Amino acid sequence: MTDQAQPAAPNLPNIIVILVDDMGFSDIGCYGSEIETPHLDGLAENGIRFTHMYNCARCCPTRASLLTGLYPHQAGVGGMTQDQGVPGYRGFLSNSCVTIAEALKARGYATAMSGKWHVGGHYFPNKPETWTPAAPGYPTPRQRGFDAFFGTVSGGGSYFRPPTLMGNDKLIEPYGDVFYYTDAISENAVAMIQDSGSHGTPFFLYVAYTAPHWPLHALEEDIARFEGRYHDGWDAIRTRRHEEQKGMGLLDPKWEISPRDAQAPPWEEAEHKDWQDRRMAVYAAQVYAIDRGVGRIMAKLRELGMADNTLVLFLSDNGGCAEFLAEDVDKPNKFRYNIPTRDGGPVHVGNTPALMPGPETTFMSYELPWANASNAPFRRFKKWVHEGGIATPLIAHWPAAVRESSLVHHPAHVIDIMATCLDAAGAAYPKELNGSAITPLEGVSFLPAIRGETWAPVRPIFWEHMGNRAVRQGRWKLVSEHGRPWELYDMVEDRTELSDLAKANRPKAQELEALYQTWAKRCHVLTPETLKQMASQRQS
Repeated sequence: MTDQAQPAAPNLPNIIVILVDDMGFSDIGCYGSEIETPHLDGLAENGIRFTHMYNCARCCPTRASLLTGLYPHQAGVGGMTQDQGVPGYRGFLSNSCVTIAEALKARGYATAMSGKWHVGGHYFPNKPETWTPAAPGYPTPRQRGFDAFFGTVSGGGSYFRPPTLMGNDKLIEPYGDVFYYTDAISENAVAMIQDSGSHGTPFFLYVAYTAPHWPLHALEEDIARFEGRYHDGWDAIRTRRHEEQKGMGLLDPKWEISPRDAQAPPWEEAEHKDWQDRRMAVYAAQVYAIDRGVGRIMAKLRELGMADNTLVLFLSDNGGCAEFLAEDVDKPNKFRYNIPTRDGGPVHVGNTPALMPGPETTFMSYELPWANASNAPFRRFKKWVHEGGIATPLIAHWPAAVRESSLVHHPAHVIDIMATCLDAAGAAYPKELNGSAITPLEGVSFLPAIRGETWAPVRPIFWEHMGNRAVRQGRWKLVSEHGRPWELYDMVEDRTELSDLAKANRPKAQELEALYQTWAKRCHVLTPETLKQMASQRQS
């Protein structure tokens, strides 16, 4: 592969991948939610929904895997974005991987990105003197195949003053009288479509929303739509969503909903119910704003006559997030995202019931009980590799290829996104890039499933994040939390992981554990203990 792009063949599809941040399996209407998402529901009504799509349990590993078609450790982002000095844990995309953008440029595609990068090194937004975009260890989208970029290169942050905001190669400040990051991502994505359409070449667009990741920031008119809706509480929401999912055929009715997480109180015992309602209302407003953006993107495609021949993929980077923002993190230098408002005012960081979330002067999360509802009917959350941490909606919409709306029940994984995009574009996966040998592609194209054909690849799928690990092969899943024994589940009979069969079927558990160990060695996976020991040795 060279830097010289080849002319695109006629009638190649445009490709848009839309990734959202920290959104649970049941948080959009077409996956059982009470949150109105008419534009996403419209894509599903005329597209394909996957019921067993998996991510990598955390933001940056999923992004690395999605963009490269590799497991995150192979791409250099097995943990978070800190550089831990070993190949699988550098915190930025390595030279031994190729991005979708780089591969499609060689096919003649224009490439653009709007949104969150988070695979380019470790940034301290409140300490800008410690980092420089595009410096060694801090690759930006423009260095990894994207012609145009608008967005943030770090992780989370304020929606009204997002840190590390860039326009192409330059750091910029929020603009306009009212700036809301979700809407800005959508607006810039629409402008990128307009620009690509004017050149007459196919385009690849990566739209990476930070929503609904904390903080709970939303426009007041969007919050008002949902405020008061959640006074029934998380138990009622979980039950209703589970019933909707069964009615839609997303779940087998024999899969019982997992029990309320042990750390979540029954709703009737919860304190500060008005505040709890407001927290979930703001979260719902964040999801609603994503859907509005998807509507704007689709409207622009229709306006330009591109909608029929554009493949749109929509998914989330991990399950709902149970993280608690402690009240003391608003102390100076305690929290890396604690930066002033646009007018220089203070921001109160922390889940404080005396303040209502939503405006830019607050910085809160919706916490474990509501995340438990987001992930209905599954167990656990972002970071864990039980189903609640890794199961994501996946909507595939391509009118020129989809024969009829349907559900796909065979397991798929974000490693398959790259393979599918290349398959749709008739593009090759390179063996080398800029003089570096490229790790062979791990994913499998699910384009046959989009076309209504039989798609059931026989292969194991693996996970590891911060010592949480799993392998799924066919109907069986072996999974463990860091420091705890392996658990074995029959995913045909028990996808909500309620009946551990590790002792009853020890041969199958041992078989899957052996597969996992072989994979871990091949893909540069290290245990947290080994990483800590290596770091200690480097410092001594």
